[in-house]
Amino acid sequence: MAKQADIGTIKNLSRRTFLETVAAGGLSGLAFAQSRPARADIVRTDFSKIPPYGNSTIPAGIRSRQIPNVNGMTVHILEAGYETPGRPAVLLLHGFPELAYSWRKVMPPLAATGYHVIAPDQRGYGRTTGWDDSYDADQDPFRILNMTRDAIGLVYALGHRSVAMVVGHDAGAPVASWSALIRPDIFRSLTIMSSPFEGAPSLPFATSSGDRANGDTANGAPLPRPVVSDDELDAELGKLNPPRKYYQNYQRTRGASDDMLHAPQGLHAFFRAYYFYKSADYKGNNPHPLKARTAEEMAQIPTYYVMEKDKGMAATVAPFLPPADYIANCKWLTEAEVDVYATEYARTGFTGALQGYRVRRGSDPRSVAEMQTFSGRSIDVPSQFIAGKSDWGVYQTPGAVDKMRSSACTHMVGFHLLDGAGHWVQQEQPELVSALLVQFLHDYAKA
Repeated sequence: MAKQADIGTIKNLSRRTFLETVAAGGLSGLAFAQSRPARADIVRTDFSKIPPYGNSTIPAGIRSRQIPNVNGMTVHILEAGYETPGRPAVLLLHGFPELAYSWRKVMPPLAATGYHVIAPDQRGYGRTTGWDDSYDADQDPFRILNMTRDAIGLVYALGHRSVAMVVGHDAGAPVASWSALIRPDIFRSLTIMSSPFEGAPSLPFATSSGDRANGDTANGAPLPRPVVSDDELDAELGKLNPPRKYYQNYQRTRGASDDMLHAPQGLHAFFRAYYFYKSADYKGNNPHPLKARTAEEMAQIPTYYVMEKDKGMAATVAPFLPPADYIANCKWLTEAEVDVYATEYARTGFTGALQGYRVRRGSDPRSVAEMQTFSGRSIDVPSQFIAGKSDWGVYQTPGAVDKMRSSACTHMVGFHLLDGAGHWVQQEQPELVSALLVQFLHDYAKA
């Protein structure tokens, strides 16, 4: 992946590996070893050589700083309400392709209510460093248990033993949800945004033929039917006219990062179109529950989720760049704010951010096995769900909302779909989101 001069890459070739390689193949063997993907392309950034985070668009009362020694990383955070020691904490986890910056509009109202508000650039994103940015990176650090450790490590590093509320949007939603499921003693309440939490994957139950003489009452139930995998869905989508494909499968591919990073229209125009296309301002977003995870049903979803088979994401969103008069008058996302995303992603690329699609979503066997450790466990802390009425993220997984409300979250006290918002709900309608978060904290959060 192309890097700017301010990023150094540490490629580790141990003395033992050097000697073994030379012994096995001489200097030509060493050349071959060096040409292979590095085992550790670790992002290190000299922040003195780049502009301040946010390009002077961060609201007053929010500061940016680096927190070292957090689960092997130096984590960049935005924080508000830091002036007064002893405040209870609120942790905000962003989605894709976003940053801690995406929470800038809701942080001051939360801080004004008496909270220490913390928004990190998550592993793989922004100015958090110490993660491997190669496509062939070890994927384990990006799995859900380690991302939960990231959240715990940050909370502890900042001097908190618990947080009053953890909030996750989009790709941050599963991290927040799993954190609340695994460590409810730390994450005392939960707000899920845009991406419903279906619960831990189940293990087969009562499938033994039984031995009643020895007290075994298992009834020999058949194994449950496996859910339709992304690969199976893709195969069916490819048969449509025109052929389609599922975006999460595409985002796992080696070329996905460069497709966006080197978008022919430019990175700024890519972000503007991507954000517009998934917002309430694009009037083609009219989401509704789908009957099943079939190609015919999923084909109703816009092409940012169910893409045309022969296009990458840059070409997918290019026709949806809004006109100049819209851009000039867009209050929820100004040109200066788009520049923040374009600047940060131009420096880091998308590879680290996309690792989540490879291991935290879909049916990666190691991730599923890891999560099955918690089969049968639910989120029992107070929770709520917030999304835009124009957000297809709510319904892109058929049945997910029902599972979240009926079993995955046993104490879900609110389900809010907001007018005038699409996928970027906390940016499109920050006042409404802030009011819901503050009221939820007042009613249910434990300091």
